[in-house]
Amino acid sequence: MIDPFELPFSSADWEDLRRRIRQTRWPDEISNSDWIDGASRVFLQELCDYWGDSFDWKSQVLRLSKLPHYHMQTTGGKVHFLHFKSSGSAPIPLVMTHGWPGSFLEFLEIVPLLTSPEVHGFSNQHSFDVIIPSLPGFGFSESPKARGTDAFRIAAMWVELMDKLGYDRFAAQGGDIGAGVSTALGLRHSEHLIGIHLNYIPGSYRPHIAAGAEITPEEQNFLSGAARWYDENGAYAHLQGTRPQTLAYALNDSPVGLAAWLLEKFRAWSDCDGDVYKSFSKDTLLTNVTLYWMTQTIASSFRMYQEGRRSPLHFTSTDYVQPPCAIACFPKEIVMPPRSWVDRGYNVSRWTVFPEGGHFAAAEVPELLAADIHAFFGSL
Repeated sequence: MIDPFELPFSSADWEDLRRRIRQTRWPDEISNSDWIDGASRVFLQELCDYWGDSFDWKSQVLRLSKLPHYHMQTTGGKVHFLHFKSSGSAPIPLVMTHGWPGSFLEFLEIVPLLTSPEVHGFSNQHSFDVIIPSLPGFGFSESPKARGTDAFRIAAMWVELMDKLGYDRFAAQGGDIGAGVSTALGLRHSEHLIGIHLNYIPGSYRPHIAAGAEITPEEQNFLSGAARWYDENGAYAHLQGTRPQTLAYALNDSPVGLAAWLLEKFRAWSDCDGDVYKSFSKDTLLTNVTLYWMTQTIASSFRMYQEGRRSPLHFTSTDYVQPPCAIACFPKEIVMPPRSWVDRGYNVSRWTVFPEGGHFAAAEVPELLAADIHAFFGSL
């Protein structure tokens, strides 16, 4: 059963949030640390002053309420999603899956470029019906009550959702956790897939290496570089994947703590040269943080990291993503393997390197990502 969904707004919850911001106990900071030790206090205090005094959550809810929101009960729980119909005559159904620390909000800028391409300078030969689900435990989707909601279970839920919407075959796109779900769709549900477009390769991905097969120097350099990156930057993922509940108590109770934890990643992972406002406005950043706060989903969002540790994408000799795959490589992506490493497990038919953009490509460079999506699925 698919039902329209109305976004909630609570004046009491909004006033409670503002009160908590004003009553923050700020930690001290080493002078001139400039993000070296984590989120900058100067940056965070200035943004949180704006959050508590000037940011208008009610206006954001009213703006977002104009979009086509729905709920559907799946075998894995109730899923929130947006469903945008195309103006084209034969649109391609496209499910786009977000990641962490993002949400369905990541894709809002790119939607009109896909559903109404001719209005935005793209060929009207191909257009898309765009479906944007919120991952289980994110935003307005139900939080799982038991373990086991990993990328493979979510992929099955997406097939169920798309079938209820009338799409037996569809395209998939994603980055971050969304890349893992899209990969799982290709591994377990290839008969439903037209093709897969990824702007990230899941961090747990390991192709099957046959006995005696050699790893190229380029691949070895990638593996060494990835190990260094996780050693220097991966504490968040290790904590979220091993002790998520302990961290959740603090972030579910402190809005400033939540903002620090999320926004550090938006700055570090975007193509912003250290100034996150080059990539995102204050309202864009705070709308995403406030969504996590109001839905109290920081704890449940962490559990995807636990599930990923339990069900990593370590391919066996029989695992191969059969549907045609396009890989979009953005220069500020956090860890991106060489094509030969991806070719070992994916049917890569398009590999595009871009001059700008980072981990949140749909929000940072929607025109570039949309152009690649059009070109890839148009070629199929």
